[in-house]
Amino acid sequence: MTIDILQTGKLLASCEAALAERYTVHKLHEQADKAAWLAANGARIRGIASSYVSADLIAALPNLEVIASFGVGYDGIDTQAARARNIRVANTPDVLNDAVAEMTIGLMIALARQIVPADRFVRAGRWPAGPFGLTAELTGRSVGILGLGRIGKEIAQRAQAMKMRVLYHGRRRQLNVPYVYYDDLATMARDADWLVLIAPGGKGTDGIVSRAVLEALGPEGRLVNMARGSLVDEAALLELLQKGGLGGAALDVFADEPNVPQAFFALDNVVLSPHQGSGTIQTRDAMGALLVANLDAHFAGEPLPSAVV
Repeated sequence: MTIDILQTGKLLASCEAALAERYTVHKLHEQADKAAWLAANGARIRGIASSYVSADLIAALPNLEVIASFGVGYDGIDTQAARARNIRVANTPDVLNDAVAEMTIGLMIALARQIVPADRFVRAGRWPAGPFGLTAELTGRSVGILGLGRIGKEIAQRAQAMKMRVLYHGRRRQLNVPYVYYDDLATMARDADWLVLIAPGGKGTDGIVSRAVLEALGPEGRLVNMARGSLVDEAALLELLQKGGLGGAALDVFADEPNVPQAFFALDNVVLSPHQGSGTIQTRDAMGALLVANLDAHFAGEPLPSAVV
C-alpha cells in the first residue's frame, strides 16, 4: 500500500525524486484551488514535506502523522498544533552547519574588505584614476555570537582561525566552551566589534536585536544576520546604517524576504545575500536526504533521525 504525502512548495530536484520513488506525492502548490483539493483529498495525507505548515493546514489533514521540514529552522511550522495532535516534526540539522558557517565568515570578509564596492570600482574603470581606499580586517577583532548552537560553534571556531576573540550570548552559560559568556545582549554588543546572529526565529527572539542593541554595537560595529529577519528591528538598522550609527551589515535574511527594502541597495556599507547560508549543492542534497530519512524512519516505525516534536 502506498503512502500519500503532501508537498506544499518546490523542493530540490534530488529530494523530489527520492520522495517520488517511495511515496505518492501530492503537490499542493500546483493546485488551482487548494482549499477544494484539501477538502476532497486531505484525509489521504499521512505526511508533509515542507518548511511552512500552519495550524489550518494541519486541521485540514485528519490523518496526518509526521511533518518533515527542509531546513534547520522550524519556526514556519505550528509545532503547538502538531504537538496537540501528536504529530511528529523533524528538521535537517547538522548537515548544513559547515555551509552556513563558511558563508558567515565569507560575508564578514566581504564586508570588512569591501569586496563588493571594490569589484564595482574595478568594473567601472575607476582604478586608473587612483587606488581604492583602505579597508578593515578581522584579525584582532572581537565577534559576539547570538546563539551558540551547532552552527554558532562552527562560526566561533572559524572566527578563532581568523585570530578573532569570541564572545557569546544565549539563554544560559554553556559548560566547556572557551568563549566569553554575556548574560545581556546589549552589553555584549557594546564590547564586540562584530555581532553575528544565528539564533532560531520565533516569538522568543522576535525583535531581540533592538535599536538599543544596535546603538550599543555602535558606529564602528558590524552586524551579520544569518538567522531570521524577525530578530532585528530592520527599520532601526537601516536608519543607523544610513546615518553612521552603525558601521556596516552583512544580511542573508530579511523581515519580509524576498522583498528587501530598496534603501539598502544604495548603501556601500552593506552586503546583501538572498538567504543562501546553506545554498550549496552538497549541503542541500544532504538536507533533502535527511528529510526523506525522517519520513522513511517514521513510516517504518523507527525513531526519527532528527525529531524536534
